[in-house]
Amino acid sequence: MVPFIHMNAQLLNSKAHDCVFCKIVSGIIKSDVIKETDGFIVIKDINAVSPLHLLIISKTHYDSIINTDEVFNGNELLQLIKVISQEFGIDSEGFRIVINTGPDGGQTVMHFHAHLMAGRSFSWPPG
Repeated sequence: MVPFIHMNAQLLNSKAHDCVFCKIVSGIIKSDVIKETDGFIVIKDINAVSPLHLLIISKTHYDSIINTDEVFNGNELLQLIKVISQEFGIDSEGFRIVINTGPDGGQTVMHFHAHLMAGRSFSWPPG
């Protein structure tokens, strides 16, 4: 695993910063990392809503996509999605990417992440 260098352990363990995804990225909370790049980790969603439901989590803490900065590498995220779709064999049948943002957008963990869901048909508009 690439070292988590964006937040020190003292802050991660403080009550002031109780972000479950930061703790997963840093290794404080153990999780099976499926894939990793310099800026992201990929894990299975424990609350899956499809046969394949992965979380692509930024290693840098941003509360949401609204708080990303010029350092955030969107191209790395898109290339990672492409690679994952090919490795899981879902690139031809299709998949859904969701980035929930804020309370009205359904965001429940205030740390930037994307959901990759596949293995079933999805309807439109989403719920």
